Amino acid sequence: MEDRDIAHWRMHNLALSRPAFDAAQDVVRWLGAVQSQDYGPAKWSAAMRTGGVSDAAVDRAFADGEILRTHVLRPTWHFVIPADIRWMLQVTAPRVQVLNAHMYRELGLDDTVLARCNTLLVDALHGGRQRTRQELATRLANAGIAAKGFQLGYVLMNAELNGIICSGALNGKQHTYALLDERAPQTAGLTDEQALAELTVRYFTSHGPATAKDFKAWASLTAADVRTGLEMVAAQLEQQTFRGLTFWFAAPAAFHRASPPTVHLLQAYDEYFMGYRESRAVVDASGAAASHIRGRGAFNGVVILDGQVAGHWRRTLRKDTVVIQTALYEPFDAAGNRALRAAGDRHGAFLGRTATVVAA
Repeated sequence: MEDRDIAHWRMHNLALSRPAFDAAQDVVRWLGAVQSQDYGPAKWSAAMRTGGVSDAAVDRAFADGEILRTHVLRPTWHFVIPADIRWMLQVTAPRVQVLNAHMYRELGLDDTVLARCNTLLVDALHGGRQRTRQELATRLANAGIAAKGFQLGYVLMNAELNGIICSGALNGKQHTYALLDERAPQTAGLTDEQALAELTVRYFTSHGPATAKDFKAWASLTAADVRTGLEMVAAQLEQQTFRGLTFWFAAPAAFHRASPPTVHLLQAYDEYFMGYRESRAVVDASGAAASHIRGRGAFNGVVILDGQVAGHWRRTLRKDTVVIQTALYEPFDAAGNRALRAAGDRHGAFLGRTATVVAA
C-alpha cells in the first residue's frame, strides 16, 4: 500500500469518486459533520458529492432546517443534520468547552454571565423567532451586557455548545439564530457510550482509512475517549498498519478507481483535508504542495488531480458566468486540461452560471 492508495481509498469513502448522493443533507449525514465557517464554500463541499444539487437547493435545505449549522466537533461551525445534532453535541461539546475556557476567562465571560446570556437568548428567540447576530447583540446590550466582536461570538458559541441555539434561515445574506428545541425537536436520545460509539463508526466509515490521532483531532476528543470508542466498535472496523501507523476503516479497499486524469476543485476546508491531522500528507505524496504553500495568495481553493494536490484555484463571479482561475504546480497535459474544464463546468452548473477556466 502507498500514500496514493490511501488517498484514492479516502476519496471513495468521502464520496468524491463514487456514486453520488441525492441531496446535500444526505452528504452531511454520511460525513457526520462538514466544516462550514465559510458558508458558501461549505455548500459546494456538500453539493459536489451529489448528482448535481444546485447552490440554491442547498440554501433551501438550510432554510428549511434539513441542514443545521452550529459549533460542534471543534471551535468552528459545522453543518449537521437535525437527527444528529444532539448526540453529537453530547460527545464533543464538553471538549470544545474545555478548549474555549481560556477565551471565556480572557473575555470576562464567567458562568454567571453566560447563564444570563443564555436566558436572554431564549427569551429573544422563543416562539419561532429567528434573529441576526446584530439583533441578538442589541437584545443583550439592552439588558446591560455589552457583547460585541469576539465576546459576542463566544457568547453565541457557548449557547450553541449547550444545545440552546443553532442556525436559523438566512435573512438576505445575513445568518440568523434560532432555538434548537424549535429547529430540531427532541428525538430518541443516546447514552454517552452509544453516542461515542456512533461517532467513532461514523468517522471511520466515511473518513477511513484514518488513524486514531486523526479521529482525535477531528472530534476534539481525548486519547482515552478515542481508545474507548475504538474498543466499543472494534468488531465493526478493520485495521491495517502502514509506515508504522495503524489505519482504521469500515470496509476493505474494494472499489472502482476513477480513470485518470480526474480533477476535483475542492474548497480549502473540505473534509478531504480537515478530516485528518496525523495522516493528511497522503494527499501530497510528492511533496509538491508543501513546496508551493507560499505565494498562493487568494487562490485558496485546492485543485486535486487523481487524488493528489496539484495546485490552487479561485473564482470570480460575474453576471451570468464564473471565471475559475488556477495556479497549477505543473502544467496539465491535454487530457488533464479537459478534466480541469469538466471540473469547472460542474462548479458552474452548481452556481447556475457558465464557467470559464483559466489555467496558469
